[in-house]
Amino acid sequence: MRLPSPLLPVGALALALAMAAPAQADDHWPAPVQALTDQGLSIHAEFEAPGGLTGYAASYPSGEVAIYLTPDGEHAIVGTLVDAEGRDLSKAALDEHVRAAQNAELWETLEESHWILDGDPDAERVLYTFTDANCPYCRQFWEEARPWVEAGEVQLRHIMVGILASNSPAKAATLLAADDPAAALHAHSGGGEEVEPTAQSREIEEQVYANNQLFEELGLMATPTTFYRDGDSLERLQGVPSRERMIEAMGGEAP
Repeated sequence: MRLPSPLLPVGALALALAMAAPAQADDHWPAPVQALTDQGLSIHAEFEAPGGLTGYAASYPSGEVAIYLTPDGEHAIVGTLVDAEGRDLSKAALDEHVRAAQNAELWETLEESHWILDGDPDAERVLYTFTDANCPYCRQFWEEARPWVEAGEVQLRHIMVGILASNSPAKAATLLAADDPAAALHAHSGGGEEVEPTAQSREIEEQVYANNQLFEELGLMATPTTFYRDGDSLERLQGVPSRERMIEAMGGEAP
């Protein structure tokens, strides 16, 4: 069984999935900045910074960072710039120039995965959730989401994976290949009809394999793991969320 855990930020996940291409990859940056690119940093954009500094939004395989070039152009400072009140002046630039592109890329990757629609396809709020047919927490999440789904306010897109048991991949494939995958998932998750795994085409098996690979590439550890948009940010829920987290993910109180 996979235990639930609290809400986690997704910036590092987007980076782990794929680094966004540098904004001006062919540019020759000032020597101190160029030295940092030689050490593995990717520069996404240049921006104006206080105090005569020039800022650069950068990323590396496990995070993002701001670089500040001194006015003489001879030195670079890597880290967070704060003002007299201790406010982080680097976050906005990194959000705009690094995280926004990575979040958009991650969301597109989720859209292109192999999932089963649960709810109204026209529902404005979309949540992608990695689901294993043998996961009791997935069933609990499915059940607790019913008020929003059945009211047409939220659509869940179940990215079917097979990771918990030896027959999990076969169950995922059987659900994906059903004549009515949504009905099959509904019966399995809430109707007491345990899906019986059956042999499926190579195409369907490869869809499950691709979903499993995505799960691993994102560094995920538990099912369900759910992604949703909150304004300009992309958030992740791991496991069955608390009531407060559920309300946040669903966009409001239960109907």
